[in-house]
Amino acid sequence: MKNIQLIFFALSILFISQIIKAQNDSVTAFSTRVLASPLQSPPFPGSEWDGAPIIGLPNDETYYPLQKFLHLVNKKNGIKFYGWVDGGGDISSSKYSNAPTAYDLVPNSVQLDQAIFRIEREPNTVQTEHADWGFLVDNIYGMDYRYTIAKGIFSDQLLKHNNLYGYDPAQVYALLYIPKVAEGMLIKAGRFISPSDVEAQWAPDNYLYSHSLMFTVDPYTFTGVQATIRLSKYIQVEVGAHGGNDVAPWSNSSNLNGMAMLRWVSKNNNNSLYGGITSIGKGHYTNEHDNLQMVVETWGHRFSKKVHMMTELYYMWQYDAPIGGTVIEGPPESYFMGTGMGALVPGISSAVGFVNYFQILISSKNYISIRNDFLNDTQGNRTGYATAYSSHTIGFAHHFNNTFTIRPELRYETAYGNGITPYDNGTKKNQYSLAADLIVRF
Repeated sequence: MKNIQLIFFALSILFISQIIKAQNDSVTAFSTRVLASPLQSPPFPGSEWDGAPIIGLPNDETYYPLQKFLHLVNKKNGIKFYGWVDGGGDISSSKYSNAPTAYDLVPNSVQLDQAIFRIEREPNTVQTEHADWGFLVDNIYGMDYRYTIAKGIFSDQLLKHNNLYGYDPAQVYALLYIPKVAEGMLIKAGRFISPSDVEAQWAPDNYLYSHSLMFTVDPYTFTGVQATIRLSKYIQVEVGAHGGNDVAPWSNSSNLNGMAMLRWVSKNNNNSLYGGITSIGKGHYTNEHDNLQMVVETWGHRFSKKVHMMTELYYMWQYDAPIGGTVIEGPPESYFMGTGMGALVPGISSAVGFVNYFQILISSKNYISIRNDFLNDTQGNRTGYATAYSSHTIGFAHHFNNTFTIRPELRYETAYGNGITPYDNGTKKNQYSLAADLIVRF
């Protein structure tokens, strides 16, 4: 615990120093109610620092092949239809399973990671004259459903059957924009991706193909209500309530949790902080399902137009939970053998995660990304093994055009506990992999 406090203290001092420094920076030009975007997209996955909804940002006007085909049908109402297919493969030192690594789960094979079909309408938050509405529906099929699935929503595919492939309506929410509250308020109600992460569930939103170990074991989706309130170009707050991580409100594992987040950007948009409490409630593991409590902070920093980094730190905990967390009842399969209820750990089970992404822009179509991350799963609640881990990845992304992107990478990861071998179904202490994926948008 002392080491955790020292880490948080050191990062807090660093964050505060950046805030103080930024107050003297000049304001960049902007053409809307927000600052000029800090990042070049493409080739980077996005032009803003994080996945927070940004009030005042113009809607995305990129049209993919399906949308162009249907454009005449929905031009007036603003509804968009689009999606992507992401397939990938790897060469791994493991034979049966890459777990606890997520997404590229099956070693030495090529798999369909995710096929997404999205229906969306974005409210116009640039204008301040009238209310507007929107919605989003994300449908996923593929291996990655294993990480987005929520108990009570088609969850038997994973929790009862341990299927490699499945379907999940991962996001289904409505939006209401009210411009006269502060400088604008956006209300989201339904099932949505949890804040705040450097990484995201969807392939086009990530710097690399694979994910950090700390992302693998944190909350994926919430179902509830979230209000984002803009106080200025530089500050937004989020407050909300939800039924717990990766669980439907009608499930017998649902628990009421609160949320409070703050997003700040510097005047020159070279620094961004986004974090707070994503889940706070009683925190008791319930009916074979996690009830994770979490505080998190992400920091984006731009060194120059070509070099930037993203850093995230979190602390998670819950009470009276078993080793391995949420129970997959089986049957065990070679790609994932960790089924059944683990041994109960009375009291608190906690985890600390840290990740840094360092990006170098090579050209308008290419960038290099270097990721280093650390996870300390103190009681084994998150991975099934009570140990600390680190992983180190270097990857390259090539953006052919708005339709095709390829991302090869080289990764090494290891566990530090004496005699603990969490990789390849409990037989290896570390793992090497060479992997790549192809994203095709439609």
